[in-house]
Amino acid sequence: MLFSFKERFPSLNPYWERYMALQKRVEYPARTILLKEGKTAQNYYFVEQGCLRLCFDNNGKDTTVQFFFENEGLASLESFRKDIPSIFTIETIEPSIIHVLPKTVFNEMLRELDQNPDFLKALIDISFERQHHYMNEFLSRIRDTPLERYLNLRKERPHIVKRVPQHYIASYLGITSVHLSRIKNKISRKK
Repeated sequence: MLFSFKERFPSLNPYWERYMALQKRVEYPARTILLKEGKTAQNYYFVEQGCLRLCFDNNGKDTTVQFFFENEGLASLESFRKDIPSIFTIETIEPSIIHVLPKTVFNEMLRELDQNPDFLKALIDISFERQHHYMNEFLSRIRDTPLERYLNLRKERPHIVKRVPQHYIASYLGITSVHLSRIKNKISRKK
């Protein structure tokens, strides 16, 4: 998180330098659970290298909500801010290098920076970007067919199709792996 803030909001660099030193840089193998659904989030994660997914158990069916790659940060935000059990699991998909920012450090940083207009603008900008992204995802699930969702994913976020295993992509699109295979075969026959 602090790395992306540092690049986007250089006027706050004195703060970033101090708080970046309080993050832990950790290497995780693929398929490592960083936060289990039902546990309370205690860390914010920033991806230096690798891929993570945010998912949940939908009545025994593993459902992927979002993927996070290099220079992206995540937490189960409601759990992180309100000290309530997380409705999501956070898992590495590939071997990953993650910067872990403990909640105690995050809260200390917020207390120090909450009166700084540049910092508040940064938080608001990032919140609006995230909200816009999730609203588009939500509308796509309602409006678009699975084929359209897959074609949009290939066009707008091709790195997901290249790096993420098919069963996670299918889960993300709200379809089965078999259905995704049929969609891919249909597309390849049209070429």
